[in-house]
Amino acid sequence: MSMEATVTKIAAAARTAGQQMARIPTAQKDGALIAIADCLQKKAEDIFFANRADLKKARDNGLSAAMIDRLTVTDATIDSMANGLREVAVLSDPVGAVTDSWRRPNGLEVSRVRIPLGVIGIIYESRPNVTVDAAGLCLKAGNAVILRGGSEAIHSNRALADLIAKSLAVSGLPEKVVQIVPMTDRVAVKLLLEEERFIDLIIPRGGERLIRFVVEHSKIPVLKHYKGVCHVYVDRGADRDMAAEICLNAKVQRPGVCNAMETLLVHQKEAASFLPKVGQRFKAAGVTIKGCAKTRKLIPWASEAKDADWSAEYLDLILAVRVVGDMDQAMEHIAAHGSHHTEAIVTRDYARARRFAREVDASVVIVNASTRFNDGGQLGLGAEIGISTTKLHAYGPMGLNELTTTKFIVFGEGQVRTAEN
Repeated sequence: MSMEATVTKIAAAARTAGQQMARIPTAQKDGALIAIADCLQKKAEDIFFANRADLKKARDNGLSAAMIDRLTVTDATIDSMANGLREVAVLSDPVGAVTDSWRRPNGLEVSRVRIPLGVIGIIYESRPNVTVDAAGLCLKAGNAVILRGGSEAIHSNRALADLIAKSLAVSGLPEKVVQIVPMTDRVAVKLLLEEERFIDLIIPRGGERLIRFVVEHSKIPVLKHYKGVCHVYVDRGADRDMAAEICLNAKVQRPGVCNAMETLLVHQKEAASFLPKVGQRFKAAGVTIKGCAKTRKLIPWASEAKDADWSAEYLDLILAVRVVGDMDQAMEHIAAHGSHHTEAIVTRDYARARRFAREVDASVVIVNASTRFNDGGQLGLGAEIGISTTKLHAYGPMGLNELTTTKFIVFGEGQVRTAEN
């Protein structure tokens, strides 16, 4: 069978499975999620064996430390995937929920009800956990999912897909509700993006190049997340100890992820007291600082920030730092260089906190906490399928509700429309 025929067969099977999934009761879906979680932990050695093959190839090919970090599966990764599935299982099923209802003057009863999106294609790089997170969320929301991971994680993803398939069979769910595209050739991605007859939505997860490739070639609606250029603004009068802890966590705790801080903005009244001390802590953590002229006077070992640095997503222990005159200048900087992902302010001033939250355009705006909290699990959504930085149809972390849409249901008692109405 040709590659084109194989992709079409996968997509068509997903459409059929998705139609069946829309009728599966909540208890059966939840049982499948628990079965997958149990299987992952029981068969962890099978996953580690496959992952070691991917890691060896990644090192041989000279992949970056950030990419290898995303690719690595550990005991903690397995537990996180399993626990994420269990958390999703106990969440309310959005399918069938009535979001609004009203009665028209002519007696018609109108309601808006949540339904599955249908078939979702996920195209992603490196992270094997996406295979499980995406499958779990799509299953709970009544969707079928087609997964196309990167070639660097092919062994891990196949092992996970095999375990998911076995669990689905035991649970009595449609066999093709979760499928992996078996080909690593990029042509397969282009072919998948042309299956508009069968696929309702494409969600790419990965670097900016991947997402732009998907947007350029897709005939199917795409939820976009180009990059995470996240800022922390330290306001005038902020608690400096709190600010230092937040900034260290936002940059250092896991620098290779999209919700890590890439640029630190500091009010000019706080800079002299704050930057030298926090700069030493960054230096001890191995962070390279690229700063404006005022920053370099306070942190002499910092290098000069170029224009491109203000819009850079480093995904590494590199930080751009700028001293700003006030919050207005900080918000202007964010508007010019941010990516609508995550923006944070550290402040003691309630009015400025409220204004920052209201006026800054980002999928998540955070007051007095790390940018690392822009995450579906951390915000109580269960495992997320990704973070959307566009506003149609979702903005921010995508949990169960964001994997559904709504339809109108109208009940009448014989009403007909006349020329007058």
